[in-house]
Parts: sequence; C-alpha cells; structure tokens
Amino acid sequence: MSPSPEGQRRIEPPVTTTSEPFWDATRQRRLLVQWCIDCGRPIFFPRDVCPRCLGTDLEWRSSPGTGSVYTFTVEHNAQTAGLAAPYAIALIDLDEGIRMMTNVVGCPPEEIYVGMRVTVTWEALSDGRNLPQFEPV
Repeated sequence: MSPSPEGQRRIEPPVTTTSEPFWDATRQRRLLVQWCIDCGRPIFFPRDVCPRCLGTDLEWRSSPGTGSVYTFTVEHNAQTAGLAAPYAIALIDLDEGIRMMTNVVGCPPEEIYVGMRVTVTWEALSDGRNLPQFEPV
C-alpha cells in the first residue's frame, strides 16, 4: 500500500519478545512460521504456548509463503492512515496449515476471489522490517 495523500504511513505492528524472530526474518524478506514440536502443528500468530496442546517446545521454520484466499473484504473507505482505498483485507490459508490476516495486493480488488492462489510479497516498514502481504501467483 502506498502512503495516503497526506503522506501518513500505515500503523506499524509492534515487536514483542515472542514475535521478534518473525519480524527479524522479515528484514531479509523471509517468512517464518512457528511450529509446536510437541504436537507437530504450525502456529500463527506467534505465541509462547501452543494453543492446541499447551506445549512450550516451539521452533521457527521457513515458509515458502504460498497459499490461497480463504475469505476477503474490500474496504472502500480507508479506516487507517496510510492506506489508500480501495484495498483488500484477506484471510490467507498458507500451505503449512495456518491462516493469516493480511492484504492482497498486485491486482484490482474486484479480481480477487475465494480460492485464488497467492504468494507472499513485502511492504517496507520504516524500521527495516517488511510487512508480509500476498499477491496473485
């Protein structure tokens, strides 16, 4: 997304101790997914404890960043500074088995559809991190 006409940028996500490995990887435009070693399942968003088995043996694994649109909506009135409407907000089912809320970019919003195959792309943030977004394959 480009800055708004007033030059404001989007609100940038905070970094926590738990999410720091995720955000550090985005500096190299690498997408990481947290995995629970105890039950063998992926986790998103970053957590200290697995929400399924309450395991604490967690690790980070690289993701190719491919998936499909689970659902989406198109915002026609920008609710956040730095986002120029219209823009698409989507839930993406990554091939690893997690669902991620993000934006679909790289095509007109009216061309997005449920099931559309997408791949990760990146929006630069002010501190060197990159925000994962998705575009059509």
